[in-house]
Amino acid sequence: MLARNAEALYWIGRYAERADDTARMLDVTVHQFLEDATIDEDRASRQLVRVLGIPEPPADQPLDLRSVTEVVAYNRDPGSGSIAASVASARENARGAREVTSSEMWECLNATYNGLAERERAARRLGPHEFLNYIKNRAAMFAGLTDSTLSRDEGYQFMLLGRSIERMDMAVRLLLSRAGDRANAPTWVTVLRATGAHDTYLRTHRGVLDATRVVEFILVDRLFPRSVIHALTTAEDCLNAIEGGREGRLGTRTEAQRLLGRARGELEFLAPGELLDDLQRRLLALQELGQAAGEAVTARYFHVTPYVAWTDARARGDIDTILEGEL
Repeated sequence: MLARNAEALYWIGRYAERADDTARMLDVTVHQFLEDATIDEDRASRQLVRVLGIPEPPADQPLDLRSVTEVVAYNRDPGSGSIAASVASARENARGAREVTSSEMWECLNATYNGLAERERAARRLGPHEFLNYIKNRAAMFAGLTDSTLSRDEGYQFMLLGRSIERMDMAVRLLLSRAGDRANAPTWVTVLRATGAHDTYLRTHRGVLDATRVVEFILVDRLFPRSVIHALTTAEDCLNAIEGGREGRLGTRTEAQRLLGRARGELEFLAPGELLDDLQRRLLALQELGQAAGEAVTARYFHVTPYVAWTDARARGDIDTILEGEL
């Protein structure tokens, strides 16, 4: 597969997952604002912005429900990390890789992008949930179309790899925002709802809400598809498939495989009950390993420099000499 197509599919997976996860987190925050009149909207909004890695507005510009929605959801500036920007980036990557995506996938992304303006107008009248629910539903549709219309070849593996790395990163970011909370704090329910794990967690643990169990469920539950360990395992499987299932004589073949395996191993072999011990340090280490793995994937599989490096003779002051030589 061409490197440009592999890179496009990888980033389609990441941007689509980022839009979905961001919508989930913002939706939970919006409901907090509406349900609890005592909440400090500026503090909670800035915490959300920091978790998402979005540039934080100056301290003299207080954030509330309306302004944080503008920053996190509607901002169209490229690279802003907002929901609208992520959808636009996923669509742009799909537009440049039409030959390796299905027509249904392209139509879904294109229709989602074209519907943003209308949904934004409706959300300004009826509330942010209208826009956020639209994003979550369209992201689920796109994931379903991807799984049902793409052959399980390298292209699919790259898209699933991008989705898994992004999902792991977003889950770790969310847990980092709650790492200092009390074990019995009600904010742990927020974590479950933001990751789509609330109902599944309650069925698994018979309704018992406990910080240790919540952290274990989000980090190391093998059966929950949005858990960190599930995302890491899926990403490893994708890399193994891309590499043809071959293993190096002295260990893993690639740096990305080594980093993801290390991250999985640090979670997999912890004794029960140890996850909350120094949780913030563990999460920061996981986040760094995830970012390093993404960089390793880029360095190995994608062309990160121009194929042809043109030299500007004027910049070197050689243009006159070159012209004289040609004459």
